[in-house]
Amino acid sequence: MPTPTNPTRIEVVADPVRDRCLLTTGLLSPRRLQADGVVRVALVAASALLLAGDQVELQVVVRGPVRVEIVETAGTVAYAMRGGSARWDVSVQLTDGAELSWHGEPFVVSEGADVARSMTVEMEAGCELAVRESLVFGRHGEIGGTLHSSQRAHLDGQLILAEDLDLTPAARPGWAILGGARCLDSITTLGRRLPDSPDTLQLEGPGSMVRRLVQDQHLSDLAQSWAALSKPDKISECS
Repeated sequence: MPTPTNPTRIEVVADPVRDRCLLTTGLLSPRRLQADGVVRVALVAASALLLAGDQVELQVVVRGPVRVEIVETAGTVAYAMRGGSARWDVSVQLTDGAELSWHGEPFVVSEGADVARSMTVEMEAGCELAVRESLVFGRHGEIGGTLHSSQRAHLDGQLILAEDLDLTPAARPGWAILGGARCLDSITTLGRRLPDSPDTLQLEGPGSMVRRLVQDQHLSDLAQSWAALSKPDKISECS
C-alpha cells in the first residue's frame, strides 16, 4: 500500500500591495518564479518519482482576484512497481474571482507501473481554471502500465465534470478509449468555455474539454491551442 506523506501545498491570497504566496514541500517542491502580473509557481520533484509506495498529494488554494500559473519543470515517469502501486492526487479550491492556469508536462506510465491519479476541483462562479494534461503510456518500445484516472469538479456546489477512465493495458485499445494511440493529450477549462468546434466537448456548465489521441506527445497540436489560451488578452490580468 502507498505510504502517506505530507502534502505539497500552494496557497495564494490576493493582496492590494503584494499577493501572498505560501508554499509547502511534500514529494513535490513548489518554487515561486519571477513574473509580472501573475503568481508563477514551478513544481520540482523533491525526490525520485514515481515509485511503488509513493503517494503524491498536491493542494492548490487561490483566494481573490489573482492570476496563478503552475508550470512543471520536467515530465514525470511512473516506473515499474513490481506488484506495488502509487497515487497522484490533486485538489484545487478557487474563490473570489481567482484564476488558475496549469501546464502539465508529460506523465509517462512505464511498463509495470500501477497508478491511481485524481483531480478534484471546488470553485466559485467568477473563477476560472485551465489545465493541460498529457498522459503517455510506455517509454520507447513499451506498451505501458496501468493508470486509473478520476476527475470531479464543482462550481458553486454543482457538479459540472465527472469522469473516470480505465486506462489499463487491456482497456486502452478500445475504439472509445485510445485505439492505437499511446498518448492522451487534453486541455480542460472550467468557469469559461472554449469556442465551439467539432472537436470540443462543451460541459453541462461553463467548461470545455478538447483532446488529441496521438502516438507521440509532440505530434499533438494542442501546444498551439494552449499558447493561444494563455495569451494575456485571453485571461484577464490580476488586479
